[in-house]
Amino acid sequence: MSGVTEPLLVAVPIAGAVLAYAIRASSWRSAVLVTIAVFHSAIVVLLWRQSPAPIDGRWIDLDDLGLIVLSVASAVFLSVAVYAAAYLRSNTPRGGRVFVSCLLVFLGTTSLVALSQQLALLWVGLEGTTLSLAPLIYSRHDRPSLEAVWKYLVLSSVGIALALLAVFLLADAQAADAGARTLLLTDLTSRATLLDPWWLRAAYIFALVGFGTKMGLAPLHTWKPDAYGEAPSLVGGLLAGTLTTCAFLGVARFTQIATAAGLDQFVRPLLIAAGVLSLVIAAAFIIGQSDVKRMLAYSSVEHMGLLVLGLGVGGVGAYGSVLHMLNNGLVKGALFLAVGNLVLAAGTAVAADMRGMRMVRPATALLVLAGLFAISGSPPFGLFVSEFAIIDGTLQQNHPWIAIITIGLLTLIFVGLARMIIAILYAPRPEPLDASAPERERPPFVIAPAFLMAIVLLLGIYIPPSLQAALARAAATLGGHSP
Repeated sequence: MSGVTEPLLVAVPIAGAVLAYAIRASSWRSAVLVTIAVFHSAIVVLLWRQSPAPIDGRWIDLDDLGLIVLSVASAVFLSVAVYAAAYLRSNTPRGGRVFVSCLLVFLGTTSLVALSQQLALLWVGLEGTTLSLAPLIYSRHDRPSLEAVWKYLVLSSVGIALALLAVFLLADAQAADAGARTLLLTDLTSRATLLDPWWLRAAYIFALVGFGTKMGLAPLHTWKPDAYGEAPSLVGGLLAGTLTTCAFLGVARFTQIATAAGLDQFVRPLLIAAGVLSLVIAAAFIIGQSDVKRMLAYSSVEHMGLLVLGLGVGGVGAYGSVLHMLNNGLVKGALFLAVGNLVLAAGTAVAADMRGMRMVRPATALLVLAGLFAISGSPPFGLFVSEFAIIDGTLQQNHPWIAIITIGLLTLIFVGLARMIIAILYAPRPEPLDASAPERERPPFVIAPAFLMAIVLLLGIYIPPSLQAALARAAATLGGHSP
């Protein structure tokens, strides 16, 4: 899947960021944002229509796993761009030019992560995603947002530093291979059996902790609730739907190498332990949560745990993990945008002050209710298929207690999510609705999350053959297989 179009996915958004910063008219900046988002999505669609081609050793190239990550990033960003264009008409965040420019830089750097076949370049892309979103978390310029961005930068910097150390250790693991010292993924997997197993084990541990911090795996997840809670909801959609997906790709790349080297029995217990711990932490903190955006942050911790759990059990679980990466990214983007509508109407994200929102935002309320069932893995949404595959994988790999614990924790999490969201939508309001207060539901505010939710619904009913084949090939590189 190589060609001259892939570099454009990085270059055009970066060039657009420079252009947007130079433009003073906010309407023109929004036009640039949406135009580049549409262009990016069109290129991704064209890439899906191409026949798979072998990776030829270039630093910038696209395999099946990278294409799925790129598709998540493109779809979520397109919805965010449409939403942002309407959002910026009535909201003027400080540093408006920086706001749009940072969004476009984020698109370029996430594309770089998905396209990178060289691990040091992948690290550079992830560092770019971290820096590009930091000013957007600090958009309100108050003390809580300052604390949130400080915690985000500190923990992300620790994580990305550990990930860089993992890359260095991986380079050292090639000392026994006199043929080459390279960080290209194809070379590392083809020569994996020649890597020093001790250095490779050390590299994997640092990669799991480093990229896991970026994902928000427990116990290094503590930046998530503050960052998601203080950032504008459209930025939260990018954090939960795209940034964490890119970080998971880092874990998956190192897993590809470790699997090719025959270290399955070493990496799988680590991944399973990280997954179960994240589910436990998410269940503990979702119950009794009072802020809806912070609740979604702990839901993100839950689903990051499911991703590494599926990767750890292997087999069908690895297939479920790749599919879940796709589904979770899309539904998290949709939920943050839909919840953002409710937060704008209520003026707060505190659940107790958001009751009765079904009367204020009826279309959005329907989307949020659908999002509740989607994120909880209920049929007919796509997350039901991916979560079922992960749990089926635990049973096939003789981990019945892991399956039982996972189902129990998912049930607790559903109860916590449902209790808050049902109250927000249907509980009676404490005071009569002031008809002049809420503005009407603008079509972009509804269309943007509805687009992503529709894709998640479709993936629960029908998976296109080209996507099914890509999922199977991506799972195979991670030591798994399709059902």
